[in-house]
Amino acid sequence: MAATPPSSSVSPKTVDKAVNALLKWRAAKSKTQKPQLLENDEYVYLILTLKKIPQKGVSRINPHKISLPNPLINPQNDSSELCLIIDDRPKSGLTKDATKKKIQNENIPISKIIKLSKLKTDYRPFEAKRKLCDSYDMFFADKRVIPLLPKMLGKQFFKKKKIPVAVDLKHKNWKEQIEKTCWSALLFLRTGTCSVAKVGRISMGREEIVNNVVAAINGIAEIVPRKWGGVRSFHLKLLDSLALPVYQALPDLKLKIEGVKEEEEKAEEVEKEMVKEEKVTKKKGRIHEIRYMDNNVDEDDIELNNYGEGNVDDYGDNEGKNGSLEVEVKKRKKGDKGNNEKITKVKKEDGIKRKKNVEKAKNEDGAKQKKHKKDLLASAKLK
Repeated sequence: MAATPPSSSVSPKTVDKAVNALLKWRAAKSKTQKPQLLENDEYVYLILTLKKIPQKGVSRINPHKISLPNPLINPQNDSSELCLIIDDRPKSGLTKDATKKKIQNENIPISKIIKLSKLKTDYRPFEAKRKLCDSYDMFFADKRVIPLLPKMLGKQFFKKKKIPVAVDLKHKNWKEQIEKTCWSALLFLRTGTCSVAKVGRISMGREEIVNNVVAAINGIAEIVPRKWGGVRSFHLKLLDSLALPVYQALPDLKLKIEGVKEEEEKAEEVEKEMVKEEKVTKKKGRIHEIRYMDNNVDEDDIELNNYGEGNVDDYGDNEGKNGSLEVEVKKRKKGDKGNNEKITKVKKEDGIKRKKNVEKAKNEDGAKQKKHKKDLLASAKLK
């Protein structure tokens, strides 16, 4: 496991350069585009790349909240609008009128309240869902309703990263929960290695964006599995821009060395197996010499002991025995060769005789047929 680097490993200077480049790119692009009635306040996105895919138990619906020094949405100062989805089922014990009263009394910055039953009926078409997604800057929902929302809202909310944030409406601190979310970057860990979080807006100052990015990077590194050891890289980008690198982890050299060692061990094992196979094939190809007892040796010359060993009376030494046996084996081999040659000669002679007999028979048959034809012609003439 890699050692955890300090928070200064991501230098604010590199972040400042990346933010400056994105702002310049945006300013140059806005000059070439057609003027619009409403200015689009674009978000700055931080892309996280992990070394390994997170576990299956990680939820895509409930985000991780990373506190920022500057809020992404400030409804009290700007014109951003927030929407709250409530659970109006009978078991919840919550009504639209009761929520309106509490929002007005506590001065909670919520501009729209939608009931769950109305979301089911009025926002079924795709166009209605798209308009709803574009109408508000952020969505909040009752904690009890969160598992039902993905099917009701559709893909548009996931694409634009406007998934409703859970709020526990059973507690009384509604305002604290909503303000904490506005001052946080929401990180949804996906099923792959890449995840995205909003960390700033173009309308914010340059220093504010840099501070938010640095705080988000350090906060995300504490949430991610294995912390800094599980982070591969961080990139900054706008919606249509290129991703600029801010942090890149060094490759893990231990894994490479282990991989090389494993390959070398596999190669050695393969070589050993090849050598074994060659030895086996050599053993199979060997000619084993077998010593045969010559039939010409008299039985009186060889006496068998109780242990089955033979003693030759005519030879006194072991060397003489071995020499005589080798001579006998050679004689036997020569005799076998002579016999084989004789057999092949006899076979050839038999084949030649058979061919001659077949040719004679054919000639005799031809002569008989000719004679028969001549006799038939002679008899026809006489008639």
